[in-house]
Parts: sequence; structure tokens; C-alpha cells
Amino acid sequence: MQLEEIQSAFEADLAAADGEAGLEEIRVKYLSRSGALNEARGAIDFSKLSGQEKKEVGQTFNRVKQAMESALADAKAAAEASGAGLPDFDVSRPGLAERPGCIHPLIATQLQVEDIFHSMGFTVFQGNEAVSEYDNFDAVNIPGDHPAREMQDTFWLENGDVLRTHTSSMQNRAMQELGVPLRAIFPGRCFRAEALDATHENTFYQLEGMYIDRDVSVANLIAVMKELLVQVFQTDLDVRLRPGYFPFVEPGFELDFRSAVVGGKTKWIELMPCGMIHPNVLREGGVDPEEYSGFAFGLGLSRLAMIKFGIPDVRLFNGGDLRFYEQFAATL
Repeated sequence: MQLEEIQSAFEADLAAADGEAGLEEIRVKYLSRSGALNEARGAIDFSKLSGQEKKEVGQTFNRVKQAMESALADAKAAAEASGAGLPDFDVSRPGLAERPGCIHPLIATQLQVEDIFHSMGFTVFQGNEAVSEYDNFDAVNIPGDHPAREMQDTFWLENGDVLRTHTSSMQNRAMQELGVPLRAIFPGRCFRAEALDATHENTFYQLEGMYIDRDVSVANLIAVMKELLVQVFQTDLDVRLRPGYFPFVEPGFELDFRSAVVGGKTKWIELMPCGMIHPNVLREGGVDPEEYSGFAFGLGLSRLAMIKFGIPDVRLFNGGDLRFYEQFAATL
């Protein structure tokens, strides 16, 4: 479906929507991660477009999305004002005996981190969980003979796509669609063919981040990471960088922080890989590395939540045991 058709269909559905439930159906149909707008964007082969065309297409999609979100918000406000959004059940009946729900500790951690990066001017850029081999590997400088491409490390789909092994798979699309300067984070689920234990899961949450502009340095990377950790743990923290090899950054680092937040003892805790974006990655995204520089990082949200809440086993997040989730109801 073409972008104009999507916008026309959205406007027609919005005009015919009935109450909050109908408006939510429209949001899911057009603006969710699997909605019509995101599917249309994912169907475009940006590698075949010129730099100017990529920028124009990205800006057009963002303009349409913002217009649709604004129209939907206005419709919701109008529905609430008219009483159409009132619940369709008897509010005078006694409350139900079921236990109240709570936010999952992983999602709570993700929302908190998103808010922190929003305050630093970063955009949240959503992406698909099934991505092309190019986006997951080639675009981030992972060569064809890298072991991550083997079946024992990556879930491959019959059409040749993969379940993304890291949210780094969104780096190229963000550069292509949003252009530079760029401040963006990409949160979401990732998948790897892991042997399960207390620190490894086949489904986990990650948050990738990129900051690209003129004259960006390692000092900017350290400053952003320190601000993130101070706000997450509400205490001042020391950070350090250790050399580390990752194909998509050069130089690359492991970032550690030292704090007494774990077990009451002060120690260095490994948190995330990061570094200055490799020139090959910038070129693949249509960015001139002679003019721009930037840093990238891959924050493990599952690991951060384990540290924040003192959770000893990553498998508990996906276990489905309500007794585990209820422990955090009062703290989230």
C-alpha cells in the first residue's frame, strides 16, 4: 500500500471510529510496530536510493507519522470530552477479587532508560524483530565469515531473514531515514541460539544508542553514560573504559561502572560494549566519516534490570511466574 493510500485509509477509519476501543484499534492498525506505516517503511530498499532521496523519504514518513499521531490524539481527547470514552460496564458494582497487575521489571527498566535519553535529546526509533541479513550483519561491519552468522548462534528464517541478534540492526536504517546529526536509541527484544543458564537467555532485551555529529569524541560517550547511570541508580558513579573488539566500532571499549549498589560492596561491574562508530558503518548509512563522527553503545536492558533489582537469574524474566513479578509491584 502506498503512503498516500495509508493516510487516506487512516483518515477514513478515524472518521468512523467508535470510542476509545475503536481509536486503539486504529493505532494498532496503522502506528504500531507491525502497523501499516511501519510495514510500508520496511518494504523500501534504501540501499537503492540516493542520499537526497533517502533523506526525503525518511522525512516524509516522519511527517505523515506525526500528523497521524496528532490526529489520533485529538480524536481521543474529543472522545473523552464527549463521554464516549467512559467504560461500558457498571461502575457501581463491587470491585473484582483478582490481584492487581504490575509493570514487568524489564519494561519498567526500558521505560526509565527511554525517559532518561529523551531528556538528553535522543529519539526512540522502533524497528522490526525479523530483519534482513544485511541490516543485522553487513551494515554493521560484520563480515561474511563471522561465526555469528552460523546456525548455532543465530535464528534464521526460511525467507533468508534473521531474528535480530542485537538492536545494532537498526543503526543503518536510523542513519538512512533520520539523517545526521543523529541522536537515537533503539530498544527491544533480541534473539540468540544460546544454551540457557543464569546469565544467558535466547530472548532478551537490549537498547542500542547512536550519537552522530561533527567533532563527537570519547569524552561525549563517557559523559552520556555517566548521566544515564547516575539517573538509573540515583547515586554518583565512577566509570571506566577497557579496550574491546567489536566490528562496528573503532576504537571499541567495554564500559564498567563502580558502585556499592550490588550486595552492598563496591566493585567494578561490566555493563556494555561501546565505542566510536566504525567509518565503514557510517559509509553504509550514507554518512561521510570525514565530516561526521559518532559513538554507539549496546546496553543490555536485561542485565541492567538484574543489577538494578538484584535479580540472580535472567531466566526469571521470561518464566511467567506471577510470584516473581509481584515482588516488584511496589517498587515500579
